[in-house]
Amino acid sequence: MEVDLSTFNIDTPRWDQSTFMGRLKHFFNITDPRTALVSEGTLDWAKIMVESSRHGAVPPGTSQDQLLYAKKLYDSAFHPDTGEKMNMIGRMSFQVPGGMAITGCMLQFYRTVPAVVFWQWVNQSFNALVNYTNRNAASPISVRQIAVSYFSATTTALATALGLNMYTKKAPPLLARWVPFAAVAAANCVNIPMMRQQELIHGISVTDRNSQELGRSRKAAVIGISQVVISRITMAAPGMILLPILMERLEKLAFMKKIQFLHAPLQVMLAGGFLVFMVPVACSIFPQRCEMAVSRLEPELQDSLKAKHGDLISFVYFNKGL
Repeated sequence: MEVDLSTFNIDTPRWDQSTFMGRLKHFFNITDPRTALVSEGTLDWAKIMVESSRHGAVPPGTSQDQLLYAKKLYDSAFHPDTGEKMNMIGRMSFQVPGGMAITGCMLQFYRTVPAVVFWQWVNQSFNALVNYTNRNAASPISVRQIAVSYFSATTTALATALGLNMYTKKAPPLLARWVPFAAVAAANCVNIPMMRQQELIHGISVTDRNSQELGRSRKAAVIGISQVVISRITMAAPGMILLPILMERLEKLAFMKKIQFLHAPLQVMLAGGFLVFMVPVACSIFPQRCEMAVSRLEPELQDSLKAKHGDLISFVYFNKGL
């Protein structure tokens, strides 16, 4: 059935984004790992369809289902600020295949220093690309700042992992299995703020309800980045905390001792099972388009808004990133 563009707005969320369940349905939709396998041509088609719908002109015979599918692909592959296509590895839809391989290997190969160094380096390289890809693109970052962020996060992860490995040599084996999570959590607290430091220095763009820019706020940047850090740690926590407990028990079973070569693939698959659910859950904890009371902004920005708009604007909005 052909879509009626007089009543259909492609940018109106299909689910209520003010509720956790609405956001969860939205992120289950756009973080679908299958969208990472869609061809470049199909993604380009999706962008054309979305932009055509916004201008009120789509090919005759286009159905609403086709437009909704195009929007799903568009949201999964194109940056919400710039509309530019994101690199595949940095997309949230690649978090499951990419994250499961890295998480599974970090949890399996944690006993030797070379293995810890290698897999923490791989993980931080992956995280740096994801953080850069999903930043608030209104705040540009230089190559030098990217390099410093990457080096700082990798150093933090390695220092945490190697330091804790030394302290847990005489501790119960399970504690040593939790070291990778501690390293990942510590690195996230460094990597994300460093990669988005321009937002902390110069502020993040805040808009009115109609997406008209009103100014830049450092306080909004702090809130947005803090929420992203919490979401990323939450994303990793269940798999990296519960999976070691499960493997600790499984590895004591007789049949598991006979198939040690399958332990790593098993951990990778189990990590994927956790991430299939935890990627959309973690992304849904906070709204992507955040609301902030004007009274919480910097005094100078409050004064500027009051001088231009009086008391008409009570709240501002900003994209926190993912």
